[in-house]
Order: sequence, then C-alpha cells, then structure tokens
Amino acid sequence: MGYPIMGETLEFLSTGWKGHPEKFVFDRTVKYSSEFFKTSLLGEPTVVLGGAAGNKFLFSNENNLVRLWMPDNLHKLFPSSFHQTGSSNGEAAKKVRIMLPQFIKPQALQRYVSIVHSIAQTHFSSLWEHHVQVAVYPLVKRYTLLLAYRLFVSIEDEKHVTKLAKHFKHMGSGLISLPIDFPGTNFNKAIRACKSIRKELIEIIRQRKVDLSEGNVSPSQDILSHMLFTSSNDNKNTSNDELLIADQILGLLFGSYDTVSSTCTLIIKYLADFPHIYDRVYQEQMEIGKSKSEGDLLNWNDINKMRYSWNVACEAMRMTPIAPGGFREAINDFTFNGFSIPKGWKVCNYIISIYLWINVILIIDY
Repeated sequence: MGYPIMGETLEFLSTGWKGHPEKFVFDRTVKYSSEFFKTSLLGEPTVVLGGAAGNKFLFSNENNLVRLWMPDNLHKLFPSSFHQTGSSNGEAAKKVRIMLPQFIKPQALQRYVSIVHSIAQTHFSSLWEHHVQVAVYPLVKRYTLLLAYRLFVSIEDEKHVTKLAKHFKHMGSGLISLPIDFPGTNFNKAIRACKSIRKELIEIIRQRKVDLSEGNVSPSQDILSHMLFTSSNDNKNTSNDELLIADQILGLLFGSYDTVSSTCTLIIKYLADFPHIYDRVYQEQMEIGKSKSEGDLLNWNDINKMRYSWNVACEAMRMTPIAPGGFREAINDFTFNGFSIPKGWKVCNYIISIYLWINVILIIDY
C-alpha cells in the first residue's frame, strides 16, 4: 500500500510526468504476477484492475457495483459540478448534465459540419500552408479550442481564445498534480486559471440571457443558448445555475483542448509513420473534394463517405488511448476473480495493457 497517507501517489504521478504512465502498472503486474493489485493512490485505498476481463467487469457493473469517482483535484476545480450536499444544487447539476446529450448527439451535430470545415480552412491556410515545418500539437490545440469556443459560446475572436490558452495549460498541469493549494504549486495555478475562465464565462452567460430575452439570438445557436433556454422555466437560484452552466461549459472546453487535440495529433503522427495508410486517406479525401463545387463546404453526407479515414482515427485511439483509465468507487462489497473488494474502496481500471489490444473495450470516460 506504500507510505502512510501518501501511499504510492508520488510514484504514480511521477511515471505520468515522465511520459510513461504504464510503467507504474506494468511494474506491479510483473511483481505480483497478476493484472489485479491493491495500492493507495491520492489518499484512497485502491484496487487496480486491468486486462479485458477486468475492464469488461467494471463497465458492465457501472452504477451496480461501482460508480464514477473523481479525485479531490476535480472537486476543487469544479466545485459546483460535484457538490452533493445541497439537494437543490445536486438536482440542478443533474438537470444541466441531462441537457448535454440532447445537444451533442449525432443528429444535432450534423448542422455544424460546415462550421467545422470553414474554421479548419482558415486555420490551415493561415498557420500550416507554406511552412516547411510545423509544431503539430500546439497548432491542433489552438484549433480545437477555437472551434470549441465557436460551437459552444459563439466566440470567433482568435486573439481572445489564444489569450485563454495559457489558463487551460495550467488546468491540465493541475489535474495531474497533488491537490496542494499553495501559491506556486501547479494545483494553485490550476485553481486560479479555472476562476479566471469561469469569471469570463459567467459574463458571457449573463449577456446571452439578455440577448435571448430580447430575441437577438436563437435558442439553438450554440450549446450555451440551448442550456439557458432549457433552464429558463426555473427562475430560482439564478446565480447558482449560472455557475453550474459555466462549469459544464468549462469542462467541455477543457476536454476539447486536451483529449481531442491529443487524438488529432496522434492521428497525424500515425499517418506520418505509415505512408501507405496516409495515401489511402488522402485518396479518399481527394475523391470527396472533387465531388464538391468550388467554394462548397462539407456536409453530413460527405462525412459519411469518410469510412476509411474514420477507421484510421479509431485505430489511432485503440493504439494509444488518450485516457489510460479511470477511477470508480465500490458501492457495495463485491468479489472479483477471487479477490474481495470492500465498499468505499476506489477501483482504477487501466487500458494500456497489451492484452487489451486484442479485445479492448473502447468506450472510456473522457
């Protein structure tokens, strides 16, 4: 279980900082000759499950034997989203989360294909074309954040979005650090960054409320308008609702800045590593391009023709999962593979085992 209180947290985090988080798991699976082992992480007694059987067991028992659990880092960075003590606040948070699937389901996303295409064209023409060499990861982060701001809150000012990028960088560092809120620490910088972004989002929310009431914007314009319009029937706890919505938007923005940009970068890396794959993707894209008139933007039918390109994207995510695992909490005592796991213990799954590359469960919590 490691040291008292700290457990093996420092070693767990240090392998991630050094760029090989799988080492923490692999060292212990070799030591114990098992894909399952117990430890202490982030101040919590934890069971680590790996392999296809372990992942399948966890995913098939969601909200039955285990439930999603978030470390203190997330609770402190997004306090309103995880606050459960007040029933009204808990219900409000649940209501806000229910709104999201209605807006980001495939049918709703179809109408944004042309917007994505237009922003991509501008991004590539200004920052990629006529350059002998480019740093892909920073550019992709810039693009995904700009696209997210456009789709979520209808902000298109690239200078404005670029200025906020440093705040999201601090958030990323704070999420994988010890939750010590002391000036100068990564976690303290992350908290201050969250506050700065949240403050700006609340100002945008308040202005959007005015625009909606005056009929200046459509309720379906973006995810912010959708959330505000859906919750407009409840006039109670207005400031609290604003904070909840701001936190949900902040989480979506951070997700686009981190996991989506990492996935896009990995796709480009694998295309560079496998020229014959790149040639087939290029051929598919060019065939779609030739079917369009000059100036026409992509539509949903064009996206459906990108079958090989989509398979390549899925294979990139399979080869290098962006999220190596997730944390859950045991709702009740249960037994798995002969091991007893007590109620309240945290259960961490990992999907970086080579065994999972044969029959892997690809659906993970991003």
